Amino acid sequence: MSDPEIVYDTRDIEENKVMAILAYIWILFLVPLLAAKDSKFARYHAYQGVALFITWAVIQAVGSLLPYNLSGLVWIANLGILALAVMGILNAYNGRAQPLPLIGRFLTPRAS
Repeated sequence: MSDPEIVYDTRDIEENKVMAILAYIWILFLVPLLAAKDSKFARYHAYQGVALFITWAVIQAVGSLLPYNLSGLVWIANLGILALAVMGILNAYNGRAQPLPLIGRFLTPRAS
């Protein structure tokens, strides 16, 4: 079952699309959190970027504990993270606010 898409103001989306895209590039999720605090659209994608970053960090931590012969699993998981990042970037570029599969619903901005 797919999570519903959240609709934001068209002007907010157009003005903060680049900020929303930056949220999916590793630690750059901080940029929209700090520079576009008043944008609900950018904040939504920043929180999705935080969830993606946390997932990546957990995978790296668990991967460091695995024996070398299982390191391929970390590589495959990193490909999954990359796929989720591309999905998030495409959502932001197209002006959509849809949660990332598997991880997106765990960290969402509070309604204000």
